[in-house]
Amino acid sequence: MIRFTHLRKTACFCLFLLTSACSGLPLRAKHDLIGMDRSDLIACAGVPDNVATLPDGEVLQWRQDQQVQGPLTLKGPFSLELDLSGHGTCHVIIRLRQGHVINVEYTGPSDTLLGHYAACVPLIQACEKRGYN
Repeated sequence: MIRFTHLRKTACFCLFLLTSACSGLPLRAKHDLIGMDRSDLIACAGVPDNVATLPDGEVLQWRQDQQVQGPLTLKGPFSLELDLSGHGTCHVIIRLRQGHVINVEYTGPSDTLLGHYAACVPLIQACEKRGYN
C-alpha cells in the first residue's frame, strides 16, 4: 500500500510539472521573443499565415485553427467516449518594428486541461526552444 501511495504521489507531481511547463511556455514567449529579428522568427515559427504592413512596422499572424485537445479522453465499451478535456485553437499575433519583435499576443479559445494558451504551444515552441532573450 505504501508503494502504491508513493507511486501515485509521484505520478501526480510529474503530471503537475508537465502541465505547468506546457501552459507557461506561451507566457514566457511573450517576453523571450522580444527583440528577435524577423528572419530568425520566420526560421523557427515558419511562414506566417497573414502579414499586415503598418506605417511603423508589420504584424505577422500564425493560425492554429484545428482543435487541440487536452490529455483526458475516457473510452468505454459500445463506443462510449467521455471527453473531459478542453479544446482550443490559437492565433499568435506578433508585431515587429524595424524588423524586430516588439509584441506577442494570442487570440482564440486556447484553453485546454493543460492550461491557458495551451493550444498556442505548437505555434511558438520551436522559437522558445531557441533561447532568445
